[in-house]
Amino acid sequence: MPSYQAPLRDLRFVMDEMLDYPAHYAAIGKGDDASSDVVGAILEEGGRFAREVLLPLNQIGDAEGCTRLENGDVKAPDGFRAAYLQYVEGGWPGLSAEVEHGGQGLPPSLAMALSEMICASNLAWGMYPGLSHGAVDALRHHGTDEQKSTYLSKLVEGVWTGTMCLTEPHCGTDLGLIKTRAVPKEGGAYTVTGTKIFISAGEHDLAENIVHLVLAKLPDAPEGSKGISLFLVPKFLPNAEGNVGERNGVVCGSLEHKMGIHGNATCVMNFDGATGYLVGPPHKGLACMFTMMNAARLGVGIQGLGLIEASFQNSLAYARDRLQMRGLSGKQAPEKPADPIIVHPDVRRMLLTQKAFAEGGRMLVLYAAQLLDQVEHAAPGDERERADTLLGLLTPIVKAFLTEVGFESTNEGVQVFGGHGFIKEWGMEQLVRDARITRLYEGTTGIQALDLLGRKVLMSQGESLKVFTKEIHRFCKTEADNPALKEFIEPLAKLNAEWGELTMGVGMKAMQDREEVGAASVDYLMYSGYVALAYLFARAVKSAATGLNGDEKAFYQAKIDTARFYYQRLLPRTRAHVQMIQAGAASLMAISSEDFGLGFEI
Repeated sequence: MPSYQAPLRDLRFVMDEMLDYPAHYAAIGKGDDASSDVVGAILEEGGRFAREVLLPLNQIGDAEGCTRLENGDVKAPDGFRAAYLQYVEGGWPGLSAEVEHGGQGLPPSLAMALSEMICASNLAWGMYPGLSHGAVDALRHHGTDEQKSTYLSKLVEGVWTGTMCLTEPHCGTDLGLIKTRAVPKEGGAYTVTGTKIFISAGEHDLAENIVHLVLAKLPDAPEGSKGISLFLVPKFLPNAEGNVGERNGVVCGSLEHKMGIHGNATCVMNFDGATGYLVGPPHKGLACMFTMMNAARLGVGIQGLGLIEASFQNSLAYARDRLQMRGLSGKQAPEKPADPIIVHPDVRRMLLTQKAFAEGGRMLVLYAAQLLDQVEHAAPGDERERADTLLGLLTPIVKAFLTEVGFESTNEGVQVFGGHGFIKEWGMEQLVRDARITRLYEGTTGIQALDLLGRKVLMSQGESLKVFTKEIHRFCKTEADNPALKEFIEPLAKLNAEWGELTMGVGMKAMQDREEVGAASVDYLMYSGYVALAYLFARAVKSAATGLNGDEKAFYQAKIDTARFYYQRLLPRTRAHVQMIQAGAASLMAISSEDFGLGFEI
């Protein structure tokens, strides 16, 4: 069975030493609630829960999958319900929820740190409570007072869970095509009818009720995405006391048979005249749902990070133990029949690739988490507006970049194991299968790239990007004479300047041909991700350099060495992305769509 230890030391390095979370928590009025002792206890206990409770269920869930019963109910894999009840009993669902709704009122960043541990130990299980956080956010921002009083405390406590129901058989990204309808009925409710597919945790036996947030169209809805409304449709209608009442007209029609995340119930949900309640204004459902979708996109980026960490830890353990051949420079373990494969340069390349993406990804997530804390808890003003703008810019990068390199890293993990990585018992191939979906759901990499380049950067005339590049510029200017950072600052400053130049170049081309945005977008996103991590690694080196004379010299030196590997071995990938960005749309659009130059029909 695979192993997992929460990376507590690295979490505390990033939070306390690099990003100064104690000062950050104090600035948003959470210094007493999120004291160093409290944070340490939460991280320790979260790591224990992930290691001792969730990890042993990961391969069980993959092997068993979920079972749909004759009445449409779904049974989760053995042990999943007991683990969830333990999770609820521990108060974990409400960690960062508001106190008035039964939560603990701690900053969202703590919940995000916990989420990494859950995703690394058992991604499929983590998806059951995962979407509830987004449902809470959507109702908190857009729900009526009655909806909040009825549903929020149950969702925060975890006795009810939430879903988001967007996709239909004929439409995924283009939600303006949805056919699900909501017809008003007496008492202010609506009758919701339609079919949704790919609904994660759409039906299960972990909680007593499931609250579906459903996109549908009213009878007078305008065409396209401007006619979408958002509805709350519970599995069981609440009774007068606010507890589970009669069964609603929503049922799981079937379970999807999937490549990965077998332990999570991915459902076809049939709404057959189900009772629903409008959330937010009519025809503004997509804007309301985006509150939930943005939270989910950050969550999926954390899934990518968790899988990188799991793959790295198991690859490292195997590479230290597996004996094959002798080192090229001679015997490294002469007392053994062969050397451990960790001595071989190419194995170290694969290990360090995973290590760099895990540590860099963690810095990116926790940097974004600080911004989310500020958006949620900082006083109104310029600083909160800046945090909101920067978080909007980074959200598609967190989601898409970390899942792209997450899939790469899990494949490298299999490669370290060689043929054994292809065998189920080691658990490495499951990580690859589970990682594959992260590049797809909550918006594919291509959609995130269009969001980043088209909506966030070009539609703001580059102003949102400048918020970040100015921060990087200030850092480079401040540290220009720091000898410990010289090898990092010079290439970072050049990339930061180039980022703006590339953006301007794409924008100018797009004025003549809008296809240029789509042609450049994915490479632009990947370039952005590599530069963002380069900035954070440079900051990490600055923090690590101060610890080289202490008791943990090896830890800090490894941090610097990992940054050096990233700059020398991974950051040069930006050169290829630049060339592809500048190549433009011509070669992509030249071949006819009709037969794609095959000479026969498909």
